[in-house]
Amino acid sequence: MATTTLISTIDFCTWHEVEHTFVRSLGDAGLIEITIVDQGEFIPDTQLQRLEKMVRLHHELDINLAGIEAITHLLDRVENMHQEMRALKNKLRLYEED
Repeated sequence: MATTTLISTIDFCTWHEVEHTFVRSLGDAGLIEITIVDQGEFIPDTQLQRLEKMVRLHHELDINLAGIEAITHLLDRVENMHQEMRALKNKLRLYEED
């Protein structure tokens, strides 16, 4: 069983020079998972890459929360389609080998 490391949102915001309200709004919008432990907010390390991508969209391209939601939704759909295509190709290979 894999263990999940939690990263403090305060530490993340300090390190990436981003407002804590921005990270909280991403969590409120359901774009990232925020875990509350002993009244502190933490981000699972599995969400770190996703969160950093959203921070880059916000800082480097000046995209607001609604835009980040739309982009994330589309990227998730593309990733799901890629996974489905890989699964279908694998099934097709089974039939081609016969």
